[in-house]
Amino acid sequence: MNDLYKESGVDINSGNQISKFIKDNVEDNSENIGSFGAICNIPNNIKNPVVVSSNDGVGTKLLLTNELKKWNTIGIDCVAMCVNDLLAQGAIPSSFMDYIAVSKIDSKVNELLKGIIKGCQLADIKLIGGETAEMPGVYSEDRFDIAGFSMGIVEKEKLFKKDNVKSGDVLIGMKSSGVHSNGFSLIRKILFKDYKLNINSLLWDDCNKTIGQILIEPTKIYTNEMKPLIEQNIINGAAHITGGGLLENVPRMFNDDLSARINLDSWQIPNVFQLLKDYGNIDDFEMYRDFNMGIGMVISVSADNVSSVMKTFQNQNKADDAIVIGKIIPKSDSSVELVR
Repeated sequence: MNDLYKESGVDINSGNQISKFIKDNVEDNSENIGSFGAICNIPNNIKNPVVVSSNDGVGTKLLLTNELKKWNTIGIDCVAMCVNDLLAQGAIPSSFMDYIAVSKIDSKVNELLKGIIKGCQLADIKLIGGETAEMPGVYSEDRFDIAGFSMGIVEKEKLFKKDNVKSGDVLIGMKSSGVHSNGFSLIRKILFKDYKLNINSLLWDDCNKTIGQILIEPTKIYTNEMKPLIEQNIINGAAHITGGGLLENVPRMFNDDLSARINLDSWQIPNVFQLLKDYGNIDDFEMYRDFNMGIGMVISVSADNVSSVMKTFQNQNKADDAIVIGKIIPKSDSSVELVR
């Protein structure tokens, strides 16, 4: 019998093979895969549960994965962008669903799923379902898109609220793993359009990674760092530093009568940001608005809880990953003051 749907460019059997691939690679939740909807339990020890949801993609960073023909890490970025947003509201992530759209299902999809599965492992959450859409005509042969949806649970009274952040609070920054998943349209313009750099070239003599490897370094997932702090109930507010950088995201955690004073000398800016600044002739304001500048998550804590935060990082052998970068002050001329 002729398979007319396959002749039109869509192979249903390929979708079935994707479901099998996920079942074979996800240990504890394969019963969900292939069903019409995904199921996730709410923990019994939460008396007044609130479900917090987040969805996101990875932007034009995925174009670099195509150029490098390396698709097995961008799924980590997708998980991170969703999960980190949940953590910034005080929710413990519990589940993730993916959406992958391609022209034709091929081995690249398996590589994308490997990254998603790895990201879920790093975030300590379950992959409970997803959708792989084969859409010839919408996507050209070498194009694809990837997005995710994540859910977290929190006691209602423990949600991070703007009212909890007070003047005098200390701001602690958690190091990023690189440029994460925003700003790539500008990055690509500066490095590859204006300067025509080779994506496989080395940038620094003392670095054994190419510019491509540096740029596609996956977004850091902060579950291991944030979860014990959330459980200790010592975070007043948090900001996931994505598009908008420190200038746009940090003010999202506090009320309009406050400002954040950030000391730019408190941490070392990773080389890749200095490169972008120099090559693009970008001023400090623009840099700290467009990029994370080496800080991927910022939390606000009372001054008497700073030692507890640092102790938690020390217990994880990550003492260098938490840095006091500033404090909350009464409202000044701007929502964020950058000082040296």
